[in-house]
Amino acid sequence: MAVKIRLARHGAKKRPFYRIVVADSEHPRDGRYIEAVGTYDPIIDPAKISLKGERIKYWIGQGAKPTDTVKNILKKENI
Repeated sequence: MAVKIRLARHGAKKRPFYRIVVADSEHPRDGRYIEAVGTYDPIIDPAKISLKGERIKYWIGQGAKPTDTVKNILKKENI
């Protein structure tokens, strides 16, 4: 089971809102996930980001790999 930290899209058409989730890489993008560890709202200027830093560090310690986009968000938030 390869675990990834990635974005799951929610929100209306043309109004995206993303949850940052820990999920098995074989599950669909918006499908089942293990744990929600944050949110990302790109519509607001500047983008609103909220993260559970301790849980993200825990999952990375357990071997979860963040996607490129999530890696950039974490870098921006100094996690």
